[in-house]
Amino acid sequence: MTAPLSPRKLFGRLSLPERTFVADALRTETVGGVLLLLAAMIALAWANIPGLGDSYDTVSHFHLGPKALGLDLSVAHWAADGLLAVFFFVAGIELKRELVAGDLRDPKAAALPVVAALCGMAVPALVYLLTNIVGDGSVKGWAVPTATDIAFALAVLAVIGTSLPSALRAFLLTLAVVDDLIAILIIAVFFTDTIDFAALGGAVVGLGLFWVLLRKGVRGWYVYVPLALVIWGLMSNSGVHATIAGVAMGLMLRCTTREGEEHSPGERVEHRVRPLSAGLAVPLFALFNAGVAISGGALGDVFTRPETLGVVLGLVVGKTVGIFGGTWLTARFTRASLSDDLEWADVFAVASLAGIGFTVSLLIGELAFEGDPALTDEVKAAVLTGSLIAAVFATVLLKIRNVRYRRICEAEERDDDLDGIPDVYEEHDPAYHLRMAEIYDRKAAEHRRLAAEREAERRALAEVAGGAGEENDRPA
Repeated sequence: MTAPLSPRKLFGRLSLPERTFVADALRTETVGGVLLLLAAMIALAWANIPGLGDSYDTVSHFHLGPKALGLDLSVAHWAADGLLAVFFFVAGIELKRELVAGDLRDPKAAALPVVAALCGMAVPALVYLLTNIVGDGSVKGWAVPTATDIAFALAVLAVIGTSLPSALRAFLLTLAVVDDLIAILIIAVFFTDTIDFAALGGAVVGLGLFWVLLRKGVRGWYVYVPLALVIWGLMSNSGVHATIAGVAMGLMLRCTTREGEEHSPGERVEHRVRPLSAGLAVPLFALFNAGVAISGGALGDVFTRPETLGVVLGLVVGKTVGIFGGTWLTARFTRASLSDDLEWADVFAVASLAGIGFTVSLLIGELAFEGDPALTDEVKAAVLTGSLIAAVFATVLLKIRNVRYRRICEAEERDDDLDGIPDVYEEHDPAYHLRMAEIYDRKAAEHRRLAAEREAERRALAEVAGGAGEENDRPA
């Protein structure tokens, strides 16, 4: 009779390679998130300091680029279409890696982040739609509160100093990858009005050439960068959002290793481009797109106008309820259970952290309300307000559990045998226990030596004290 299978654990310990990859990726995203936060603050200050607000608008709307190629764009447009293409290129590589070598490769493991991400995008959209149907507002912005900004969320974690366990951080990262994929599909399907099939055909031919060169093993940035720029330009002129070109090229890179390779081409390229994306492209996008004029009246309008209220409620309530509900449903219908180290309160806290929407939310807000600058700015203010509320709410929840998280992280990091591998990954390795036995034997021998020395010192002091007493007691 076979023993019953133990229930699958949600948020269980990551494999060592996955843990290493996640740690490296999150480290870069955290630094980028802090820069993103600083860029957003600079943009808000620039747009609201008296005497400087006009210069912000002047710079953001300054046009440059070749008109003959259809690329005479404003600085803000270049940041949204050009720089974010780099961001989505990295997102494409991340998605490809997750599909072929990460959590999304295993359907059972993929169920959790996929269901959570789907619910975490559907519920905010539903919240927005209900708010605007009841309030007689525009339903065009339904997609604005659907996207999570992983860099901003990690920046909040870095600022508040919480020790979130690696399994929850990995869940947040994978969730954001699926989130980005769905956001890309939304942009491609719902925000493409007219299509120039000649330009789109040229972009497809360029992507085909890009794929052939990769499969032939052609190497050299001087080949791929000019080709990527041509593909991006054609995609921009086709009417399909230019960032789609970035994710398409990212998905083409090989993310599996072959014999003799330590890292796949996708990993190598991502390692080089991610700092450019997180440290330059996304912060510059924030600098030229987050600068909205904020006043007491404007902030009041955020909570009274249905379009902006829908965005705030979508981010704060919809994201939390959607992701938490999706995770609970996954556990309910797959009969999986939470890791022994975690509780449902921890899942709720991470779900609330995912309510921080910035980069993609701002982009979708511009696309949804294109042609209405006043409403676009109000929606941007709503994104910032909703993200701030979600960040504060998540901070309170995470801080309550931070002592527990710190203990989990300390256990994950402990390396008593000093071999560079955390001890939790070697508990079933006999060699690890033999190394620990040698370490404890050496420590025991050292303690026995110290005990013998202290005992000898104690006896010597006793003898000296006893001899002095006898000398003093001798009659004169």
